[in-house]
Amino acid sequence: MPKSPLSLGLLISALAVPSLGFSGNEAAVMHGFTASHAVTQSELEARFDANLNANDLRGWLQQMSSAPNQIGSPHDKANAEFMLSQFKAWGWDASIETFYVLYPTPKRQMLELQGPKPYRASLSEPTVAADRTSANRKDVLPPYNVYGADGDVTAPIVYANYGMPDDYKDLARRGISVKGRIVLTRYGGGWRGLKPKLAYEHGAIGCLIYSDPRDDGYGAADSYPQGPGRPAQGLQRGSVADMPIYSGDPLTPNVGATKDAPRLSIAEAKSILKIPVMPISYQDARPFLESLGGPVAPSRWRGGLAMTYHVGPSTAKAHLVIQSEWSQKPIYDVIAKMKGSELPDEWVIRGNHHDGWVYGAEDPLSGNVAMMSEMKALGALAAQGWKPKRTLIYASWDGEEAGLLGSTEWVETHAQELAQHAVAYVNSDGNSHGFFGAGGSPSLQRLVDEVAAGVKDPISHTSVLSRARAHTIVTGVGEGRNDEHAREARDLLNGGELALEPLGSGSDFTPFLQHAGIASLNLGFGNSDPSGVYHSIYDSFDHYVKFNDPTFGYGVALAEVAGHIMMRLADADLLPLRMAPVASNISHYAEEVESLTERLRAQTLEMNRVIDDKAFELGADSADPVGAPPREAPVPHLNFAPLKNSAAALSAAAAAFDEAYAAAINHSNKLDLTTRKAIDDDLRRAEQSFLSSTGLPGRGWYRHMIVAPGLYTGYGAKTIPGVREAIEERHWADTTDTIASTSAAIESYKAVVEAATAKLKAL
Repeated sequence: MPKSPLSLGLLISALAVPSLGFSGNEAAVMHGFTASHAVTQSELEARFDANLNANDLRGWLQQMSSAPNQIGSPHDKANAEFMLSQFKAWGWDASIETFYVLYPTPKRQMLELQGPKPYRASLSEPTVAADRTSANRKDVLPPYNVYGADGDVTAPIVYANYGMPDDYKDLARRGISVKGRIVLTRYGGGWRGLKPKLAYEHGAIGCLIYSDPRDDGYGAADSYPQGPGRPAQGLQRGSVADMPIYSGDPLTPNVGATKDAPRLSIAEAKSILKIPVMPISYQDARPFLESLGGPVAPSRWRGGLAMTYHVGPSTAKAHLVIQSEWSQKPIYDVIAKMKGSELPDEWVIRGNHHDGWVYGAEDPLSGNVAMMSEMKALGALAAQGWKPKRTLIYASWDGEEAGLLGSTEWVETHAQELAQHAVAYVNSDGNSHGFFGAGGSPSLQRLVDEVAAGVKDPISHTSVLSRARAHTIVTGVGEGRNDEHAREARDLLNGGELALEPLGSGSDFTPFLQHAGIASLNLGFGNSDPSGVYHSIYDSFDHYVKFNDPTFGYGVALAEVAGHIMMRLADADLLPLRMAPVASNISHYAEEVESLTERLRAQTLEMNRVIDDKAFELGADSADPVGAPPREAPVPHLNFAPLKNSAAALSAAAAAFDEAYAAAINHSNKLDLTTRKAIDDDLRRAEQSFLSSTGLPGRGWYRHMIVAPGLYTGYGAKTIPGVREAIEERHWADTTDTIASTSAAIESYKAVVEAATAKLKAL
């Protein structure tokens, strides 16, 4: 039997179990709707779908990606004004909300290698004949990492692989320090902003980040323009702001960046880094890598260049210069509203950003034009007499690429209104062909599954849910799977729902979910193709229509999924939330952190024994002498009972709620408007009850006690983050407090659920 994963067709054929939902013929089910209302809602969604047009998406994408779209560019503002006129023409009450944010841009950048083989980095991306906009350099900023520090530094180089915490542990075991040196890292392994942050914390004075061909170049796919892989001189721009501390304008944390808002000084801003950092291509990185001496890099550190990778340090020095113009610039959020006819004080919010690093065809405009098509179709329904029961708010954010600026400043400005009115936020970003993916608040899981079951995949012609389920199972049984992949596959094989992924950061859902406590979703289609033009000049219309979504069928599919979710949230008899997935996830997370502690205890005991027995000294390879890691203190026994007890209590409360909810929908004659408002208000407040007034330890802007971006993962989510990170960082004294505060948040959520249940049972 071959070791390769089962093919999708063979897997589906072998399973042949109707409950797995691979048929694509799933019956329309609508959580939160009475039976009669579900029929009319299904008819309404069919009319909505009929108003979606792939040619609209193509035309908008070509127009909006025809010039650079970064903050401060003329075309970014022109796109905002174009959308404003379109939204108004489609019947929306639309306006532009302007904020003023710190946005440094480069005045001078230089990188050179000194010594016997001098080299000056080009720091440029050449024109590609097959990519028409790549020849246009008007308003294109040079490649850079925003919110790194200015500096003029000269020092030897040390290669630190992906520049993540374990990489520095490996360097230390080889006796190599980065103090006073320039660290060279490759993209991947974690969010880019952590690479210079960790370099600084280990004493480095500068940081270079290059794109290795193994990760997203010819080692992963044919290079552009033959394929989607990154070409030799392709660079990845991006923000390096310390967003795990707070997102948004660095000078106005917790306050909307209006013109007259109080501001920190640049020196006071904790999210601005302390050392200069620069992105470079693998063509420019090669001479610097070749200058390195020292030991040969470990096998997992070696990239795709035809050379021997060394760790360093180099004998030749690198000279890095970055000088920036630090000023405030306007950003333009385009906000459109359609007032609800019955429950206008309940807001259903949808967003996608419109700014890009250069042309931004895939990231973000492919998602933005899908959202625009939703708005046009909803406007057409409104013109025919339909009105949403709850208020719809659609937003095209600006400044996302620099650090979620437009969404964060809007949320901070409207924090009190959102706490009183927002019921959900639905986000998308870039979109491509492939498999449907969704992350977000587990209370919305059933809604997403039901909607995805009714939308057809443009290639397989089964439902996007069926294809996503099959892909998840294939991943969970194939090579390269991890424990979480295997668990998800088992759940689906046993008839479970397709779970929503927990949300970390990296897009505009962050301020809504993790700061304001609004139940949120992040939606899109994608596959395993490398993001070889990500944040480069080649993220263009020509690239998109060749490699991403040539027919714009997946753009239409995204509009259908997101549009149906928005319509059901707006029109449901009761907000379509379900609590069993919330309780199930929290119980799983509680088990995970307890298991993590047990594994860490066993690993620590084992490693300390190996260290004490001098095994590292005796077993060292003379070709790669690696010292012993530092001896760790034993892991104490922690009391997880409060966390497990609160999770168990929530499970019981969630089951009672879901039962009472189903009964209430079946007796809709008792659901008068006053009762609906009261129950909706409890459901709206549920996610907010996960918030802590003091926030997570050391980063109070993040207030959600169940999910947050990891302090040292960036985009990656940490569940029960206060407890999990205290354990991972071995801050044992903090664990008791974080267990208590997390348990209190779960108890608060349970109390809101019980209040809603009591109202439902009283009907």
